[in-house]
Amino acid sequence: MDEFRDGFEIYTKIDGSPVTSADLAASKIIASVLSKTNVPIIGEELEKDSFAQRKNWRQHWSVDPLDGTKMFLVKQPEFSINIAFIEGDRPVFGLIADPVKGLILFGGDGIVPTILNANNNFQVLKDVDINTPITISCSRGFKMSSGNHFLDKIEQQFGEYRLIRKSSSLKFYDLAKGNSDLYPRFAPTMEWDISAGHAILSAMGGKIIDADTNEELTYNKESLFNPNFIAMHNNVILEFE
Repeated sequence: MDEFRDGFEIYTKIDGSPVTSADLAASKIIASVLSKTNVPIIGEELEKDSFAQRKNWRQHWSVDPLDGTKMFLVKQPEFSINIAFIEGDRPVFGLIADPVKGLILFGGDGIVPTILNANNNFQVLKDVDINTPITISCSRGFKMSSGNHFLDKIEQQFGEYRLIRKSSSLKFYDLAKGNSDLYPRFAPTMEWDISAGHAILSAMGGKIIDADTNEELTYNKESLFNPNFIAMHNNVILEFE
């Protein structure tokens, strides 16, 4: 937040995407703490182990030290920090921090999803009901061709719908709190973008499914890219293919 307020350096990664000094500093801090667990880390700003090495891992951390760099760059307060613990190919604990609001959402196997604020007050989250109209969290760039097809299907099944546009993994806050019911994504994302949110949703009976196969997403794949997906809380049942 100091860098967000006071200024930061901007660099270009090999793939042409931007990275800031805040991304790199956060990555270093998180890795220095998690390395004490002696569990390997897959992080957006860390050197990636080959799949030949990773495929034998029983556990690992999945880290995005600054999700929403593009919003950070333009001084928009929609960015987050994602930390997930993966066992095998499944996320079993997730933490999503909202630095601007001073909130941490966490949950997982045996851990009821909870929001902790800067004053150390806890809000324990409970099962949520589907909204009327059904409410969809989506990125600010949503409603391209594939997005429109999805919305047509939603309209056929549920009728009226409402969109909440938001950047980064902060969309999982809306899902966990019951402010939204679905989060579809038909653009490239990486495992560290959603693994924490997946663990939190799973603890509430929700899930993230492959938009093409309807199978639940898995992690530590050979390719760390996610397929197109639909995240949902516990009471949503999609009836279309």
